[in-house]
Amino acid sequence: MNQMNESNKKLEVNSSMMPFSDHLEELRQRILNSIFATLICIVFSFLVIKPLIQFLEIPAKNIRLLQLSPGEFLFVAIKVAGYSGLIVALPYILYQVILFVSPGLTEKEKSLIFPAFLASGILFFLGLFFSWWILVPAAISFFIKFGADIVEPIWSIEKYFDFVLLLMSSTALAFQLPVLQFILGSLGIITTQKMLSNWRLVVISSAILSAIITPSTDPLTMSLLSISIVFLFFIGTGLTFISESFKSKTLSSSH
Repeated sequence: MNQMNESNKKLEVNSSMMPFSDHLEELRQRILNSIFATLICIVFSFLVIKPLIQFLEIPAKNIRLLQLSPGEFLFVAIKVAGYSGLIVALPYILYQVILFVSPGLTEKEKSLIFPAFLASGILFFLGLFFSWWILVPAAISFFIKFGADIVEPIWSIEKYFDFVLLLMSSTALAFQLPVLQFILGSLGIITTQKMLSNWRLVVISSAILSAIITPSTDPLTMSLLSISIVFLFFIGTGLTFISESFKSKTLSSSH
């Protein structure tokens, strides 16, 4: 009977294993699904591009935005539609990634997928909102006041949107730090004590990272983003501490 059970288990394992060619086909299908979803979202964004651009122009209410070359506004519209479509399609893209990698994960790793996926999405959109609501207006106000007595604030619409889109996307990516810390801590790769012992390195790294990812060189924007990254680091450290405490209580209760 034991031999029959063992053979049945082997059959189940073999049936669940896919040939390498099937993995490649699944990967190709996931990539195509993600590309199609992104293209659909880009097309939809382009259909509502004027209200979308007007919304992103709100922080520049004291600036005259001009089209300085033929087709400049068209290129801006394509850029905005591309960024917007990718952002809207991002949850579906992450879902496709999860479907592809989940069969090879352990039960512990699978239990982290949903909370990490949910937290990642929330923090990504919080990063976008924080950048649009705080960082962009602060940077624009700094630029206007710095040269208010010398120059009139008339900007190229393309340069403005390059600044806004890059700042918003880089800030949203920087807001993923707590999720990364939580995953690494839950898998036992890094501990809360190790995170806290490196807080000075995090402060220095946040300043360097802010200088790299911010499209402007003004100290106000860099400082706000650097402080936000440090704050997010300590949030991630707190989540890791909670995860460690929960695991230690579970182990002690099981014994």
